[in-house]
Amino acid sequence: MPPWSAAPAGRLDEHVIDSDALRGNPLGDPHERPLEVYVPPGYDEEPERRYPSVYVIQGYTGQLPMWHNRAPWRPTFPELVDRLFANGEVPPVIVVYVDAWTSVGGSQFLDSPGTGQYHTYLCEEVVSFVDARYRTLASRDHRAISGKSSGGYGAMVTPMLRPDVFGALATHAGDALFDVCYRPHFPKVARQLRDSYDGSVEAFLADFRGRIAGTRETDFALIEQYGYAAAYSADADGTVRLPFDDTGDVIPEVWERWLARDPVLMAARPDHAEALRSMRAIWIDAGTRDEFHLDFGAVAFRRAVEAAGVADDDVHFELFDAGHRAIEYRYPLALAWLAERLTP
Repeated sequence: MPPWSAAPAGRLDEHVIDSDALRGNPLGDPHERPLEVYVPPGYDEEPERRYPSVYVIQGYTGQLPMWHNRAPWRPTFPELVDRLFANGEVPPVIVVYVDAWTSVGGSQFLDSPGTGQYHTYLCEEVVSFVDARYRTLASRDHRAISGKSSGGYGAMVTPMLRPDVFGALATHAGDALFDVCYRPHFPKVARQLRDSYDGSVEAFLADFRGRIAGTRETDFALIEQYGYAAAYSADADGTVRLPFDDTGDVIPEVWERWLARDPVLMAARPDHAEALRSMRAIWIDAGTRDEFHLDFGAVAFRRAVEAAGVADDDVHFELFDAGHRAIEYRYPLALAWLAERLTP
């Protein structure tokens, strides 16, 4: 793999969205956000043709430019997307790369008084922006969402919350089964908070924001748990509640707020089960060596989807030999599968 890009077969457009939903967000993060839209080969030559769309969202700490970071001997995901559609064997779709970064590392693509209105931003503003400017098939039956890790979480919960917007999904190692993927980390984080900051979240945040991020060993683990709490368990006034106490044990009333956002448990609720049954396609996969045990989350979500009454023919489930990272080669497989099912 050469360490530079070849001329693309399609076109990648760069935009900036001025978001009303994110204006005045509690973290003071920018309300103007980058957006990239890929149109497949032939888009400009067939001005009457309309296309399905797939919205791609990122994992925790994901920022839009990171899609273009190149690893040795491996193409970037946008390059893989272009290759997928270059030979004409896969039905063409418009691919939308969404930015939902926050200064605490992510938003989980939810509306929260701790981070901002990122669910509204995605479902109302980003989708309408794309539909107004591109020849999409502007219907939930021809619109999917896809992501990995926290992006995989967003890909699971967004269609359950807004089945009128998204009619298909692909989740790669998405955050699910919170008792398994999140809870085991709480004692370690509580110890780090105690030993480095005398148990004070405020002291950690002041230190973290006052220097180069990542220069202390504890940085990522602490900001990650705080970021999740900002999405799952922030009070109406913006106060962020961690789900564990100084011993690392869960605080039941706060942990229940997290569990209410667990895709596995959400899928059992009648309205969300109905939303899942309405999906045209559901792709679920994860690596068998996932460091966060999200392979177990994938299995649990697959079972929850089955229990909700989704037909087997509408679901692709797969565990593959890999860890959590460097699985971008999986994304085009799901994208091709979604394209087949979203195309009229």
